[in-house]
Amino acid sequence: MNLAHLCAMVRDAKGIAHKRDIAGVMKRLNLGSGSLVAVGDDCAAIPDGDGFLLFAIEGFMPEFVAADPYFAGYCGVMVNLSDVAAMGGRALAVVDALFAASGAAAAPVLEGLAAAAEKYGVPLAGGHTNSRAPSPGLSAAILGRAKTLLTSFDARPGEVIIAAIDLRGRMRDPALYWDASTAAGGDRLRGDLELLPQIAEAGLCRAAKDISMAGTIGTALMLLEASRLGGVIDIGQIPRPEHVAIENWLMAFPSFGFLLSVPAENAKEVIGAFAARGIAAAAIGTTDSSRAVRLRDGAAEAPLWDFARDDLIGCAVAETFAHA
Repeated sequence: MNLAHLCAMVRDAKGIAHKRDIAGVMKRLNLGSGSLVAVGDDCAAIPDGDGFLLFAIEGFMPEFVAADPYFAGYCGVMVNLSDVAAMGGRALAVVDALFAASGAAAAPVLEGLAAAAEKYGVPLAGGHTNSRAPSPGLSAAILGRAKTLLTSFDARPGEVIIAAIDLRGRMRDPALYWDASTAAGGDRLRGDLELLPQIAEAGLCRAAKDISMAGTIGTALMLLEASRLGGVIDIGQIPRPEHVAIENWLMAFPSFGFLLSVPAENAKEVIGAFAARGIAAAAIGTTDSSRAVRLRDGAAEAPLWDFARDDLIGCAVAETFAHA
């Protein structure tokens, strides 16, 4: 695909549009540098003793819950765990709010929630259920704790952007969901997530983000925006299953996928830590102070985003938290 066309596709993607809506919400709620807790990260990080409590929530579109209720329930736990891991934390408990037309309609969602909670070893600690709702709905919140934070606000110029993605899965057609979790064993999944707090506590990295519905490139944009940086992303270096087209893969949501901004001297060790567990990891770009993001493919390069002119989620106002 032509690189300029690929940049346009990323900018116009539905996942990016959803993220851009956040900027309006932040303005409406007057969130930003005046907040007591930095806003715009994967979790709210609340100082607590010698560490941080991590608090996050995920909501799921009614059409997704209706089309794949078991996986929606499973994701209620799984994606929250990714948010906690992306902050260098470990999960404590999950609560959910479920709306369904009947007990029978609620059953597969509850089965998915229970299966993921058991597999990942995190307790479901309660929530809210309505089995007489006019349309399906699901949200789930998580509480975790971190000793050493990874944040979206702490990348520095001159660092290596590393993508770590578990390619041992399958696409759940027709949606662009890469599922490397439901068929995997719990011991492996728990050990894989444990890598993120281990990397944080070893001082190998300060900044990370889990790959969301904005895809790999959209997630990189959010990380760079929060850290008030720019950079270049080489799409040819992004770990990818051979049978998935690049234009689909860049928009896909992987069940285990993280971006880390790592000092160059630590990049080899971080990549090796993921590789030792069978997770594909590679250096896919570098950060700089330009506040402009470019995509690269071989010798070709094209502009993707200029934060000096256009916000994405508008969280760069949280710069007073950066590097704290």
